[in-house]
Amino acid sequence: MIRISQLRLPCGYEQGALENKIRKTIRVRDRSFSFTIVRHSVDARKKPQLFDMYTVDVDMGISAREEASLVRRLRNKNVTQAPVDSYRFPSGGSEKLPHRPVVIGAGPAGLFCALYLAEHGYQPLVIERGRKMEDRTRDVEKYWETGILDTVSNVQFGEGGAGTFSDGKLNTQINDRTGRSLQVLRTFVSAGASESILYEGKPHIGTDRLRQVIPKIRRRIEQAGGEVRFETLCTGFSFTGEGSALDPVPDPASNFAPDSALDSSSNSVSDPAPDSALDPASEPERGRRISGLYVRSLSPADDGSQSRDEWIPAQAVVFAVGHSARDTIEELFRENIPLEQKQFAVGFRVAHPQALIDQSQYGVSDPEELAGMRLSASPYKLTAKASSGRGVYSFCMCPGGYIVNASSEQGHVCVNGMSDEGRGSGWANSAIVITVGQKEFGSDHVLAGMDFQRRLEKRAWEMGGGAVPIQNYTEFKASFEAQKSASLQGKQALQEDQADQVNTAGESVLSEAVKGTCRRAALHRLLPADLTGDFIEGMDRFGHMISGFDGPQALVAGVESRTSSPVRIPRGQTLESVGAKGLYPCGEGAGYAGGIMSAAMDGIRIAEAIAKRYAPLDEQ
Repeated sequence: MIRISQLRLPCGYEQGALENKIRKTIRVRDRSFSFTIVRHSVDARKKPQLFDMYTVDVDMGISAREEASLVRRLRNKNVTQAPVDSYRFPSGGSEKLPHRPVVIGAGPAGLFCALYLAEHGYQPLVIERGRKMEDRTRDVEKYWETGILDTVSNVQFGEGGAGTFSDGKLNTQINDRTGRSLQVLRTFVSAGASESILYEGKPHIGTDRLRQVIPKIRRRIEQAGGEVRFETLCTGFSFTGEGSALDPVPDPASNFAPDSALDSSSNSVSDPAPDSALDPASEPERGRRISGLYVRSLSPADDGSQSRDEWIPAQAVVFAVGHSARDTIEELFRENIPLEQKQFAVGFRVAHPQALIDQSQYGVSDPEELAGMRLSASPYKLTAKASSGRGVYSFCMCPGGYIVNASSEQGHVCVNGMSDEGRGSGWANSAIVITVGQKEFGSDHVLAGMDFQRRLEKRAWEMGGGAVPIQNYTEFKASFEAQKSASLQGKQALQEDQADQVNTAGESVLSEAVKGTCRRAALHRLLPADLTGDFIEGMDRFGHMISGFDGPQALVAGVESRTSSPVRIPRGQTLESVGAKGLYPCGEGAGYAGGIMSAAMDGIRIAEAIAKRYAPLDEQ
């Protein structure tokens, strides 16, 4: 195959133009060939003149030696021989595995780990506290309509994980040389995703398509010998060997800062790199090994009993619970499994009319004109550094999407962003978040970040009366600055009941951008004052990058608190926990991923680690 990069055509080009461009580049007139698009992006540097940019692989039906000769003759730096797809799942190890591996969590990390284990003979068992896709979708839509939360089945818990109710973005910052990223994309395509995700520079599936794709991956796991149990909660673990007798551990709440810490100032911290490589830690504690896990069925039995407990023996357990399974993380803490406090980011979801973003990014906002150029809703990516030194940046941007109520705990509210495949809502939204760490948490306790999240989410729930609290951005900024000015002048601050009496006009229009009930609130009081100041400073800077970004059309919703896991579970060279052999921390909840792609790739990596050590069960 011959690879051609930097092929440029005006957006909306006529049929056959790309093939003619390829023919001209490789200087062939009559010879037949086929081609595959490897990458596509839009060049908007000269907007409103917009260009499609392509990289393609061309098959001319000639040998590799003839291809190399042709490349040399062309003397074009954009024409090379295409690399060979070299991904290979490792051959099975020699050690016998007494019981099938167990994967906790059916998000991207857990599903892809289970898929690769199943299709190579390891017959994994997947347990997932939430429900299968069909039931989960109904539960989530009921919550958005009524505000009645199901803590078992929601935006965070259930088949497909939190990414199912998102934009379905498949980009990653990982510089992948292993071929895992392409394997993930091919798996999605084989399950019904658009082939465009294989080559788009910013690929996405969309939540509506993901709901069709994920169950097909589950069925592949089952057809290959795996098992998936829904409404099954992991409640504990058992260990054998040295170190399995545990000393009492302190109550984590005793070391957490009081609520007043939310209003304190803090020092700056640096941005985390969500997909960066991590240094391997030491190997698992000598002799201590996982021997099984305790689970509880959350679905009624045939005899009407509401919960059934079971112990499942297992010597290989993949911990892929996602970033919101706080009770399971707390159980690891009680079991003395080493955990580390991790930085993450908090802030707000900010929504704008999509036309405002399109005009800035493309120089065009008319829907018909965009359709004629085959352009979908435009994304953006924004970063800034506040005067405090903290990073302020956009995260999980959803073109043509919705803000969604993503709560999973009673009495708490958090938000996320979601888009369907067509991205046609007319609204753009993104998290605008600020990096936080130990100074903001108010404690060095390993679970302090989790407690910080909960306190913010509880305050958001109280502000919105159980609904998503929203506020117009210009009102948000003016109210905060008035509050700050009064404080500096020594005047008495507004009473809470007065501050909550904000303008409710236009709430029905603004709610079109939100999935779930919403209510106007004094949202400028939600975050600690110094973080709110950083948020406003970032918004002002972004307003210089995208005209109107900080203007009256901007809507703020809160709280965006689950950008990533607040803890990391250290793992060693074998990818096992440093606290117990056989326990494999995996994906976003363990602190090793930052989205669908990186989580799925980490799942494959863990499957490879298990396969390198153990022989497949169907060969034992």
